[in-house]
Amino acid sequence: MTAPIELDDAALRAWPLPQPSQDDDKEARGRVLVIAGSAEVPGAAVLAGEAALRAGAGKLVVGTAATVALLVAQQLPEARVVGLPGDDDGGLREDGVERLDEILAHTASVLVGPGMAAGASTVRFVEALLGRLNGQPVLLDAAAMDVVRQPSETVWPFSQHVGMTPHAGEMAYLTGEDKEGVESDPGERARMAASSWGAAVALKGACTWLAAPDGRLWRHARGNPGLATSGSGDVLAGLVAGLMARGASVEQALAWGVALHARAGERLAARMGPLGFLARELPAEIPALLATRI
Repeated sequence: MTAPIELDDAALRAWPLPQPSQDDDKEARGRVLVIAGSAEVPGAAVLAGEAALRAGAGKLVVGTAATVALLVAQQLPEARVVGLPGDDDGGLREDGVERLDEILAHTASVLVGPGMAAGASTVRFVEALLGRLNGQPVLLDAAAMDVVRQPSETVWPFSQHVGMTPHAGEMAYLTGEDKEGVESDPGERARMAASSWGAAVALKGACTWLAAPDGRLWRHARGNPGLATSGSGDVLAGLVAGLMARGASVEQALAWGVALHARAGERLAARMGPLGFLARELPAEIPALLATRI
């Protein structure tokens, strides 16, 4: 197995993010499409959307269940919010992807999955979405990752630029292995999944392992227990999508997203204590971290 690269401050500074010029407008900084939320978890769309903007994306479009679109719009005044048709099980109908065609034509990156209902309808929606992409990088999170449980050759290995963000429990579910097996050698499990799926994979945990399809491997071991809180993963997913919109590759966006997320938690822990800060407080820490280049 390729020796992992430690994602410390020095490694990140040696891998700088694309920077906007003084003349760039919001379109030049990239439009990000966040497809997230459901009737039961509308806040996931809000958390991911704000994080994408805090990461530096220029414009934000949110696609969410029509039943909660107004609520999401009220919480995200900076976003264009598109209500998508749902089914009786709380998922999004695959024919709703057609409503996003005009948006996808002008989108720099896509995030799909945070807060979406798990089930067959979400898998069909994701399959339809992947077929409509025009080379944009896409991050699959939460229920959207279930697409890799479909038979190989139908959807994966992916021909698109895909990132995925499972934790150990999700990785176990996606691969059919038990959680203890995943945790026994997370770097190797991330590497095998990335190679099999044709996706960059960030296997989240107290130590996060990031693997590229070509075998490259990174390790990130900073953060604190307070990050293990409801909505934290939605924020991370939004950060990655926002960085991709700015022009970062999937691997670079995952690496920087994981690092920014951890350091935002460290800043909050230093001010508030190691436990009890909220996921919605993380995005506001990101601009200062970006300004200092970590």
